[in-house]
Amino acid sequence: MEKIFYELSRWLIPCLILFILTFGFFRGVKIYECFVKGAKEGFSLAVRIIPFLVAMMMAVGIFRQTGFIRLIEQSCGTILQFFNLPPDILPLAILRPLSGGAALGITTELINTYGPDSYIGRLASTMQGSTDTTFFILAVYFGAVGISKYRYSLGVGLLADIVSFAASVFIVSHVFG
Repeated sequence: MEKIFYELSRWLIPCLILFILTFGFFRGVKIYECFVKGAKEGFSLAVRIIPFLVAMMMAVGIFRQTGFIRLIEQSCGTILQFFNLPPDILPLAILRPLSGGAALGITTELINTYGPDSYIGRLASTMQGSTDTTFFILAVYFGAVGISKYRYSLGVGLLADIVSFAASVFIVSHVFG
């Protein structure tokens, strides 16, 4: 049975693409012209968001290279322990709203160090999956469409991240603790 699902999953996306192309053809859609038009729009969008991406990558690099995160981790250690939050998880909590790639790197380091079934491994995985890259979304996506006044979006996004982090700690502590 598992082999059948494996074979189905291998062929699902090619069949879906073939279905879309066939459906478009019979509907009279100029498929190649639409593809080229979409690719052109995608390229121009990519060019527009490059400055925002560079700024975000630079900010994440500064945070990691200056040791600022480790300084916060050391100074907040006792407070974090009170909330059943290991200090090692703090870099993930700080960088996740900034960069998904940096957060994934930290999650990978934590899982490699403590193991996937450890409290920290489970907590890092839950935080990684339940939060979003708020600043990245604001900088890249809002910048791409020209939105410059996103004050309320920032507050709501950060509030959602805080609630997600707290819920992750609560759930992992009670389900796996």
